[in-house]
Amino acid sequence: MITTAGIDIGSGAIKVAIFRSEDDTTEWVAKRTALIRQRDPFKLTAKIYDESLEDAGLSRDDIAYCATTGDGESIGYSTGHFYSMTTHARGAIYLQPEARAVLDMGALHGRAIKIDHRGKVLNYKMTSQCASGSGQFLENIARYLGIAQEEIGELSQQADDPEVVSSICAVLAETDVINMVSRGISAPNILKGIHISMADRLAKLLKSIKVDGGLVMTTGGLALDTGLNVALNESMEKLNIKCAVTSSPDSIYGGAIGAALWGAFRYQKLAELEKLPRAS
Repeated sequence: MITTAGIDIGSGAIKVAIFRSEDDTTEWVAKRTALIRQRDPFKLTAKIYDESLEDAGLSRDDIAYCATTGDGESIGYSTGHFYSMTTHARGAIYLQPEARAVLDMGALHGRAIKIDHRGKVLNYKMTSQCASGSGQFLENIARYLGIAQEEIGELSQQADDPEVVSSICAVLAETDVINMVSRGISAPNILKGIHISMADRLAKLLKSIKVDGGLVMTTGGLALDTGLNVALNESMEKLNIKCAVTSSPDSIYGGAIGAALWGAFRYQKLAELEKLPRAS
């Protein structure tokens, strides 16, 4: 049995997942997440990594492979680094084995990834960083409206006449929202309109990579936004995409899960290579 750690440093949050693996079985033994909020991301990473280890009754020396993803490539105590697209794909399959696509919805961009039953990436496409379809944009709007992030999804579903944000530029879209407020548009209708705009772009990404059939697993910081998930299913129906969007309470850990599991796989492969006879 080996113990591995996955550390995902995103633009807005840090996630840590620790797994024990033996043959084809895995056990998730600890997890932690923390919003960065202008703090030093590397100091914060070390803090929640050590807290995760403490939760599991472990030390850093007990970790056979510490894998990073996202912006964690330069962490000095990591064993190896994996590209975030592959880690989110593997994490999605762990959370939902029937998933055949992933929507990684982060602070700065959205990304659609087509996968097979093993979590292998078959195709992908992502939004532009300047697009108004990101977690940071939605967080800024919620702050302007005086709404807590955990209230966004429920309020969005109360809309009766959504006002869709048309601009793809986040700066111009925020100006649109300010104008909506001055015209007396309600917060639920503004939020639902934003969700529709974001969902339409994400659904078009899925269509562009020819996703059709199976489940679409959401990962990243926006994965638990119920209002966005509802809008995504509506947008996919409009585009005649024969898939359903689903999420898990642990969707935010998708990248960290994938990193830990890929770390276990790489560790085992390296151990097998060490056993091979060396050429004399």
